[in-house]
Amino acid sequence: MTKFKVIHFKNDCISCGACAAINPDFWSLDEDGVAHLKGSKEVEGQWELIIESIADMASNKETEDACPAQVIKVEEVEE
Repeated sequence: MTKFKVIHFKNDCISCGACAAINPDFWSLDEDGVAHLKGSKEVEGQWELIIESIADMASNKETEDACPAQVIKVEEVEE
């Protein structure tokens, strides 16, 4: 099964809220107004979440495209 990694460079987030508006199943704004990738873990200064569903990948790809700061990336995971 193909897996995908959603990566969020949280420190560079501009707090516009586009991600949470477009994809509330995966994104929210924390108490400081900064985007939060739900269920993610911090790995070397960035936040990452592994997903397996093509639908989840597509919705996060749409979120990536909408982010004006370009701090969201979706990549296929090599196994």
